[in-house]
Amino acid sequence: MELTGNWSFPTSVRFGAGRIAELADAVTAAGIARPLLVTDPNLATMPMVANAVDLLVRAGLLVAVFSDIRPNPVEQNIAAGVAALRAGAHDGVVAFGGGSALDAGKVIGFMTAQTRPIWDFEDIGDWWTRANVDGIVPVVAVPTTAGTGSEVGRAGVVTDEARRIKKIIFHPRMMAKVAICDPALSAGMPPVITAGTGMDAFAHCLEAYCAPGYHPLADGIAVEGMRLVMDNLTRAVRDGGDLEARAHMMAAALMGATAFQKGLGAIHALSHPVGALYDTHHGLTNAVFLPYVLVFNRKAVEERIRRLAAYLGLRASFRAFLDMVLELRAATAVPHTLVGLGIGDDEIDRIVAMATRDPTAGGNPVTLDRRAARTIFRRALEGRL
Repeated sequence: MELTGNWSFPTSVRFGAGRIAELADAVTAAGIARPLLVTDPNLATMPMVANAVDLLVRAGLLVAVFSDIRPNPVEQNIAAGVAALRAGAHDGVVAFGGGSALDAGKVIGFMTAQTRPIWDFEDIGDWWTRANVDGIVPVVAVPTTAGTGSEVGRAGVVTDEARRIKKIIFHPRMMAKVAICDPALSAGMPPVITAGTGMDAFAHCLEAYCAPGYHPLADGIAVEGMRLVMDNLTRAVRDGGDLEARAHMMAAALMGATAFQKGLGAIHALSHPVGALYDTHHGLTNAVFLPYVLVFNRKAVEERIRRLAAYLGLRASFRAFLDMVLELRAATAVPHTLVGLGIGDDEIDRIVAMATRDPTAGGNPVTLDRRAARTIFRRALEGRL
C-alpha cells in the first residue's frame, strides 16, 4: 500500500514521502507571497531547510529564516519572531521542524496581530475571544518529527520564564492552512528523539481515549493511533531510514493531536511543570509519567483499557496493556523513572501545585488534586507502579 494521501481534519494535509516538493505550491495556496520560515537553530543549518528555502526562492517567493527558538520556546523567542516578521513585511509563516518550531511559528503568526500581552491568550475559558483577528497571518506547517501533532493543532506551548510555567496559547485561527507531512524529513532522526516524540504521540492518544466525556470520533482515532505506535515505534528507533515505520508514526502524531481535542490528563499536567522547571524533552517526560498515571487511574479506566487491549491484539486485560507499555518504553530506551531525566524531589511542592492548575488536569478521569499529583510524582521518581 502506498502511504500517501490528501486529508482534511480540518487542516488540509498533504501526506507522503517526497511531498516537501509541494511546499511552494502549498504556501501559494495559503495566500502567502513573503513567507518567514520559522525553525530551530539546529535544523537551520541542515540541508533540509536549505532545500525548503530553495524551493520557495525558485517559485519566486521572498523568504527569510528565523531560528531563535529554544527547545521549550519562551516569550522572548515569540517576540523576536514577531519583530522579524514585521521587519521583513512577511505575510505568512512556514513553521518547519519539531513541536517547538511548529508551536513557535503558529504563535508568531498569531501574535503579529495582537497588542495585548501573550499571556492574555492562555487557554483559559474564553480568553481567546480577546484576540484581534485582523492581521493574523496564515501558517503552513512542515513537521520533521512524529510526536506533538502541532501541525494540525490550534495552540502553542510557550514557557513563561518569569514564573517558570508552561502555558498553552490558544486561538482557532492559529490552525495551519496546510500541513505537509513528509516522513522522509524525519528519516535519520536520532533514536532518543524518535523515542521521545513517538511516546508523546502515544500519550496524546491514550489520554484522549481515557478522558471522560462522549466523543466517539476522538476515541476511534486515538485507538488506531496507539496501534500504529505500538507496531512501528521500535522499528523507527532501530532504523532511522525505515520510511514505512516513519510514515505510520507521522500519521499517529496527527491522530494524537486530532484526538486530544477531547482532553488530556495527568501525564501532561505533570509533564508541563517538569519541562518548565528542568527544561526536559516533553515527549520523554510524558513517556516516563505514562505508566504511573495509567496505574493511578486504573479504577476509572480499566474497562476501557480492556477493550483497547483487545483491539491491539493483546489479552483483553489492563495488565496486558500495561506490560505492553512498559515493554515499548524499555525497547526504545525510555528511562523508567524521573531520575533518568535528572530530576529529583527538590521542586516537588512547586510541581504539585503547578500540575493541579495546568489546563490539562481537568481531563484526567480521576480528580488530580495535590495529593494525587504528589502520589504520582513520587511513584515516578521511585519507580513504584
